[in-house]
Amino acid sequence: MACMSVLTRDEAQNRAQLLDVHRYTVELDLTTGDETFDSRTLIRFGARTDADTFVEIKPAELRSVTLDGQPLDPGTLDGNRLPLKNLTAGDHELRVEATMRYSRTGEGMHRFTDPTDGETYVYTQLFMEDVQRVFAAFDQPDLKAVFELSVTAPHGWTVLANGITEHTGKGVWRAAPTPLISTYLVAVAAGPWHSVRTEHRGLPFGIHCRRSLAPYLDADAEELLDTTRACFDRYHEKFEEPYPFDSYDQAFVPEFNAGAMENPGLVTFRDEFVYRSAVTDTERQTRAMVIAHEMAHMWFGDLVTLKWWDDIWLNESFAEYMGYQTLTEATRFTDTWTDFGVTRKPWGYDADQRPSTHPVAPENVEDTASALLNFDGISYAKGASALRQLVAWLGEKDFLAGINTHFARHRFANATLADFIDSLASATERDVHAWADAWLRSTGVDTLVPEPSNGDNVYWHLDIAHLGDPGIQRGPDPAKDRPGTKHAGTLVRSGGKRPHRITIGVYDHDLHDAGGLVLRDRFEADIPADRNVAFSPGGTRPALVVLNDGDLTYAKIRFDAESLDTLRTRLSGLPDPLTRAVVWNALRDAVRDGDLPAADFLDIARAHLPHETDLALVQGVLAFASVHIADRYLTPDRRPAALATLTELCRDLIRRTEDGDHPGLRLIAVRHRIDTAAHPDALAAWFADGTVPGGPELDPELRWRVLARLAVLGAVDEDAIAEELRRDPSAAGREGAARCRAALPDAEAKARAWEAMFGSDDLSNYLFTATAQGFWQPEQAELVRPYVARYYKDAVALAARRGPAIAEAAGRWAFPAHAVDAEHLKLGEKCLRKADPTPALRRKLVDQLDDLARALRVQQA
Repeated sequence: MACMSVLTRDEAQNRAQLLDVHRYTVELDLTTGDETFDSRTLIRFGARTDADTFVEIKPAELRSVTLDGQPLDPGTLDGNRLPLKNLTAGDHELRVEATMRYSRTGEGMHRFTDPTDGETYVYTQLFMEDVQRVFAAFDQPDLKAVFELSVTAPHGWTVLANGITEHTGKGVWRAAPTPLISTYLVAVAAGPWHSVRTEHRGLPFGIHCRRSLAPYLDADAEELLDTTRACFDRYHEKFEEPYPFDSYDQAFVPEFNAGAMENPGLVTFRDEFVYRSAVTDTERQTRAMVIAHEMAHMWFGDLVTLKWWDDIWLNESFAEYMGYQTLTEATRFTDTWTDFGVTRKPWGYDADQRPSTHPVAPENVEDTASALLNFDGISYAKGASALRQLVAWLGEKDFLAGINTHFARHRFANATLADFIDSLASATERDVHAWADAWLRSTGVDTLVPEPSNGDNVYWHLDIAHLGDPGIQRGPDPAKDRPGTKHAGTLVRSGGKRPHRITIGVYDHDLHDAGGLVLRDRFEADIPADRNVAFSPGGTRPALVVLNDGDLTYAKIRFDAESLDTLRTRLSGLPDPLTRAVVWNALRDAVRDGDLPAADFLDIARAHLPHETDLALVQGVLAFASVHIADRYLTPDRRPAALATLTELCRDLIRRTEDGDHPGLRLIAVRHRIDTAAHPDALAAWFADGTVPGGPELDPELRWRVLARLAVLGAVDEDAIAEELRRDPSAAGREGAARCRAALPDAEAKARAWEAMFGSDDLSNYLFTATAQGFWQPEQAELVRPYVARYYKDAVALAARRGPAIAEAAGRWAFPAHAVDAEHLKLGEKCLRKADPTPALRRKLVDQLDDLARALRVQQA
């Protein structure tokens, strides 16, 4: 295949200055076979001056091209660029006919056949530069145009698109023309969908899924539509600009790489959000948040779109913040910021402490390949945290006034960070430009450290040290080597970088509850950039001081020695779940930074998690304790004891929930009890009985989870996996079987799984991920040791063959994260120096290897 060129920012700027794109008329024929479809495109555009330019397309076959009625040579296609030479100033018509390939990787036009009933579905995911996989386009976000789509589909299919669709006969569906939108936001989803339709405020609403998932969608339809209506109404209270499109469809589609995509009028979601097994209320809240997030994009991202990809944070940070905030205001999910604090915020903190960190608003996004790497915890979680801090500093009234000014100034157009800041500045007298420089143009995580003292023995005193992230690497120190372990180096701290408005929580022992804490006071404090501050709050020294109580800023916090001692015995006695989230995050950060022994975190979890009531906190703490502490931060000889501790913790939670009053808490405990099992007997009994004693019954998700753990422990074979797949032949069942087969502790099973992942290109994105999830198991370290070295050569070749989506999956899921040793680190660093991995894989390897180096430091702390 010819090398595909990425679009540079300079090229995009030059083309935007040259062209004015008016309208696309796109005809797609989905009836031509299982491998390809036909694409015909008419682009009406104007050139401002005489010049050369190009249009993008990635065809299986480029059949014909005409410009203003004159044929062009399809053979001039260079990779994905078709040159348009000697354009004259004025209007032009470009016609392109091509045969295009369906995708199995979730990019372009993805095709999926449901193993449950044999029905086929296709949908587009055109983000960044994948519209070229479906039709010819001037593919950059600031060349907005009107799109008219028609789709020829097989009999019995329904076609969904950005606008209302109509079946005109003979399998042809036509979509209403769109307003001005960017190329990456065009959407089509076609197949024999099961649909639930309604109307709200005069607009057609619909939710759609595969037919085999129809009973599960119907069971949740009212919840999904109630959330949609509530968020829609709340956004209309916040935003002066009305919803800008003619309908609102939400399609739950198979093998979707992201959580969802904000296509105007047709949001696509991964169809795991159509729950076919029991879930917790926190998982329902997550689904509702994604609905709210994507709807926010209809204004910020679709109505007003970034000019170039360096401002992608404007889309994602805004939608992330508005999603959580609006869900809290408009639905029954009123504790969303606790979930954000314990699940999303650590994603941002972790990303911001790696070598690949970048500002929330980066300035040097030179091309689309670089831009694709910025869809991370910084653009989402850190950016949303920065906006939450901005609202705390600015006030919500002025913030919303600035947002509405931004919409009015740039509706159906494009905008930059400078435009956004100017709009905010128009609504306040505060120096928003200085705030943006400090918060959006800097990298790293500040740390706030309390230093309380008794003062004059009458009133206590509080100093707060404002420190920067530990971003300076010092090399290994041979004097600190231990037998069998070499010192991995240390990180040195710099000064703070940005101002913070925080709330400080002051707590005393509850005299009426031996394990309780009571809030004495909360007071606001402004922490200047790169400066320490001091307070004299009055009263005697408290038992606990919590900086950033309420979690309104983005910073790591620490505890003084007396506060830490209080938390060891009374953490679960804190009355507010959001405060407990701040505390658990702080303990997590301290472990990762080597300031708190990993075993101490486990002890605190063992003492307090059995008393926790917030589902997000239980899930988040258990996940960190098992995936990070037990599997990576403790040496292998200490892992069995850690798993035993977690197993006992889960047993306590299961015993506590026997009365049936806390089904979500019980489900979390059962899941983690399965995952931490060191012996197969109890799980085998559950599997044979089809239930956990006292409940829950084993639904498909739990059955595959148990079977996967039994496979790891060598307690099942291929026959048992095949039998379970016959019982559950669904797409999720196929993924479960792939995960189990890869997890078998057998050399032949490992060889087959490796060949499926790296030797063949047959696996879809989801089956690749499932196989990778099963392959590496800490219990099987010796069995898979030869594959650690093979990984780097094979992953580099795979990424080059299969593209960014599979490269990302290979770097995330197929990476041998369990192998925490210096030799592995050397192998990875050599790959980065010499193997020239693709940008998507390189980014994942840089992050994974930094996490590996951190795990080595934590083990040595």
